[in-house]
Amino acid sequence: MQVLQRYAVPTGDILIVQGDHGPIECLSLGDYGKAKNLKADFLGLTDEINGVPHGDLIPLSEKWVITISTQYGCSVGCNFCDVPRVGPGRNASFDDLIGQVLAGIKLHPEVTSTKRLNVHFARMGEPTFNPNVLDAAKWLKDHVDPEYRCHPVVSTMMPSRNQWLRTFVHTWMRIKNRLFRGEAGLQISINSTDEAERAEMFNGNACTLFDIYEVMRGVVPSGRKITLNFALADYTIDAELLARYFPPRYYVCKLTPMHETQACETNDIHTPEGYAEFTPYKPVEDALKAVGYDVIVFVPSLEEDQGRITCGNAILSGTRPECEHEVL
Repeated sequence: MQVLQRYAVPTGDILIVQGDHGPIECLSLGDYGKAKNLKADFLGLTDEINGVPHGDLIPLSEKWVITISTQYGCSVGCNFCDVPRVGPGRNASFDDLIGQVLAGIKLHPEVTSTKRLNVHFARMGEPTFNPNVLDAAKWLKDHVDPEYRCHPVVSTMMPSRNQWLRTFVHTWMRIKNRLFRGEAGLQISINSTDEAERAEMFNGNACTLFDIYEVMRGVVPSGRKITLNFALADYTIDAELLARYFPPRYYVCKLTPMHETQACETNDIHTPEGYAEFTPYKPVEDALKAVGYDVIVFVPSLEEDQGRITCGNAILSGTRPECEHEVL
């Protein structure tokens, strides 16, 4: 797969590569390590996060993140995301998906093994619309060198107009539970438990919480729990309501700031003090823990957000990194 452009940013690289239907975008990233930007009491990480300074990354041989696009653009139209500006969602081919992963790996031929290669189906597009994602995950298990210890993750907002949503999710969970023996992930974007707020943020295209509950009926995760993701921006989060739909024994909650995309700037969607103070996370964390959830608070550094590697960003949408970077 031909690399058309490479943006070297503080924590890794943004790649624009030539896909079967045009340019498509993926990431190859390093990580600060859990102790730097993660609070998760159940993992023994109890320090409150009051800003994350940029610093040295742990070696890629410890952890490597490759984030790939499952579509060219996106048709969902979430009001906090820049990807719809790229164009309507058109499914990436199987070769596109595998090619992006290999393009990321080939950036670092000096790294011959890693304890964890996270492959996130999360850059551009809604992955549950694309059945090639399922085949690509199986290919990764069979063909990526086991020295890379591949851990694939699907991130979805659970689109209401996907007639194959239940089939996709249940097939993915069988792949997670059986093929990867629990070492794969499913992340569901929730953000709010108020249906009016959810309808606005997801442009009327997301399932209701009850509909998500119906889709997930019968799903029992092996290994890692299913993640419910909340990008905080003064949205309603009713922990007791959430627990009625999604039992804490099967689900973990993840709190992040709302990333500073152009769409968020345009629509005035922000997490107050989201990158500087733990204040907005603490009451939500406490409420979720009180009903039995394990809670992860994940805060990127400003360099990660300004480097455009966080969710909702896309260089193909016309944005560019706002921190020190190099175009190769």
